[in-house]
Parts: sequence; structure tokens; C-alpha cells
Amino acid sequence: MTQQIPSTEPELTGVRNFRDVGGLPTVDGRRVRHGVLFRSGHLAHATDEDTAFLTSLGLHTVFDFRNAADQKLEGPDVELPGVRNVNLPLSDPADGAEFWKLVRDGDLDQLRAILDDGKAADRMIASYRTIIRHRTAEHSRVLRSLAEDSVPALMHCAAGKDRAGLSIAVTLLALGVEREAVLADYLESNAKHRRYKVHRSSTSASAYSPEVMELLSPLFDARAEYLQAAFDTIDETWGDVDTYLEQGLKVTPQTRELLREHLLD
Repeated sequence: MTQQIPSTEPELTGVRNFRDVGGLPTVDGRRVRHGVLFRSGHLAHATDEDTAFLTSLGLHTVFDFRNAADQKLEGPDVELPGVRNVNLPLSDPADGAEFWKLVRDGDLDQLRAILDDGKAADRMIASYRTIIRHRTAEHSRVLRSLAEDSVPALMHCAAGKDRAGLSIAVTLLALGVEREAVLADYLESNAKHRRYKVHRSSTSASAYSPEVMELLSPLFDARAEYLQAAFDTIDETWGDVDTYLEQGLKVTPQTRELLREHLLD
């Protein structure tokens, strides 16, 4: 099945990677409702026009999966009137702090040492596996919140690709969305206008040279192998999605039914 993309997708100036995940097909022939579940990069740099658009969505909750280091780097989200903001970090700022400092400040030799020969992609795969395996309490809270009252909802991290991508994927799996459709939505983060703007300390041309950008690209790409690693972790650890939801996330069949009522056509 092909994914339906609304033709009226807004062009936001200060918010990257925004989209409505409505229209994605479930295995039992239903679709995710439009206007109830959105994803994006951070909202710290939203313009007045962006803020007006986001306000018009009638959001109940914004889930921000950034950690304290991200928030210090980018700033807090803009305030949206009447919207509940839930900060639920899916990564520890101390974990990888030195790595990300080198990404921003390191010279070419340092970047080669930490990123070359597949090391960058391996790091991304490991982080996806870790989030699925160890952030079960956070994902449980998100699903139970959505089932109770938290829609329409927007989920974001910094780039809106990895932590938000995984949380959206977990939500879609709980709704019974086909894995191929989950993957297709995830890969849309690669569109040029969606990609995160890389922060590097130096403003010199060499700081963003083709080789540097090539070394960094695995960190800022959405790659099928990353999300597949998350799927594999679910299957290897719990056996299947139903068991992952019930035992890993403590999400009951009744909660899943409420989720479907709120989020599916």
C-alpha cells in the first residue's frame, strides 16, 4: 500500500521536519486519522507564523524528547497557548556528551577517528537498540497518555528523526500500522527541506567541507537499517509487537483499543 501525503503540508520557517502522520494504513484496513498525531524537529526557533500555524492545530500535548544538553544548545520550545508540554528525555545528556562535542568542535582527524569505517552508522544502530530496550517506561507513558486524553499530539526531539522517530514508530505499531508504512514515514525525514541543520563551532568553510559532511551524514540520515534495528530489537527481546506492548510497555489490550478509537478512522 502506498502512503497518502496531504498536499497541503505547510512550509514552516523555523521548525524542521514537520508532518501529520495521518493516512498511514493499518494491517486491518483502517488508517491513521489526519489532524491527531504530528511529528517535527524542535520548536525553539519557531517564527510567529510557525507559532500561529501550530496553535491552529488545536494541540492538547507536545511531547519533547530532548535532553537538557539539547535544550541548552537550541533553547526551550516556544509557548503554545493552552498546550501541555511534556519533557520526556529519551537520551541521557552525559551519555555521548564527549562524542557530540567532537561532532561540533572536532577537526577532520578527530572526526575520522570517531566516525569513519562505519563507526557512525554503528553508533546510530546501537542507540536505536538502546532506546527500544531501556526506555520502555517513557514509551509506556506516551502511549497511555495518548489513550487517555492527550490528542491531538505533537512529538519532537531535536531533528525529529531519531527519538521522535522511534516514539512515532512505537505508537504506529501499537495502532497496528504496517511496518512498511512506518518505515516509509520514517524515511521522509531525509527530504532536503526536513533535515536538521548541523551545528559546528567553526564558521570556516573547512568545518562543513564535503568530507566532513560525508563523515557526519550517517548521524543525520534516516536510514532503513536504523529503524530495522529497532524492529529487530523488539522481535529478539520480546518475540513480537504484542508481547513488547503488553510485557515491555505494560500497555493493556484495553489501552490499545482506546488508542485506536482516538487515532484511527
